Amino acid sequence: MRPVLKGVLLLCLLPPAWAAVAAGEEQGAALEKRVLVLERKVRAISDLVLRMERLQREVQQLRGELEEQNHALETMKQRQRALYLDLDKRLGGLASPAAGQETGPATPPTGQETGPATPVAPPLSGKSRSGQAPGKQPPQPVATRPVPAMAASPREEKAYQQAFELLGQRRYKEAKRRFQAFLKNYPDGFYADNAQYWLAEASYVTRDFDTALAEFRKLLARYPDSPKVPGAMLKIGYIQYEKQQRGQARQTLETLIDRYPASSAARLATSFIRKKGL
Repeated sequence: MRPVLKGVLLLCLLPPAWAAVAAGEEQGAALEKRVLVLERKVRAISDLVLRMERLQREVQQLRGELEEQNHALETMKQRQRALYLDLDKRLGGLASPAAGQETGPATPPTGQETGPATPVAPPLSGKSRSGQAPGKQPPQPVATRPVPAMAASPREEKAYQQAFELLGQRRYKEAKRRFQAFLKNYPDGFYADNAQYWLAEASYVTRDFDTALAEFRKLLARYPDSPKVPGAMLKIGYIQYEKQQRGQARQTLETLIDRYPASSAARLATSFIRKKGL
């Protein structure tokens, strides 16, 4: 009788035990799945962290390269500016003088050119800088054709040099104010034509073409015998081209070539006409 009771009791206790075992197995499987999911997330986060660190290193490297390139670019700009100013100093259109012919005063450290270009047609002024009247030249009103001084006073030379140094430092607004003040104080001074040219140039390099055009034309009107005339005509042609005035640009540059064929400005004008197809 007792064995039978034991069997009955076992049969009664087995289902709950099996249920508990099955529930434990299910919980273990679910826990294992959650652990696997967490492991995958941790690996993904680790990969993201590694990628971010790698990207940060690359950004730092690129930033360093960019700084180096900016430094190199700034150095190149300074060199180009120095070369540009040096080139413009020579755009007075100096012709090769004949044997024994004087070329004018020596080039001073302030940027004054050595003498006027030799035009084909006679200049339209009453007197040249040397004070000698050109041959077969009709008289012109002295008031509209100022004759530059034969030499600069120390104060004039200092004022001009200060303005010119500002231009070389690319402080264009200050340079323009200094050149304007210089021209007000020394309208007929030894460096007056140069000051007028660089005043126009200060607007040209900042692409203020309307102002530059007006200032270059002032140079042609007030200082027609200046060695800066060919350079001013060249810049006028450039400005007209930039303003889409191709016909006027070609006419200006051809006039420059005809009047000052031996000047460096004429050579640049010839090259410009050819390259731009004017």
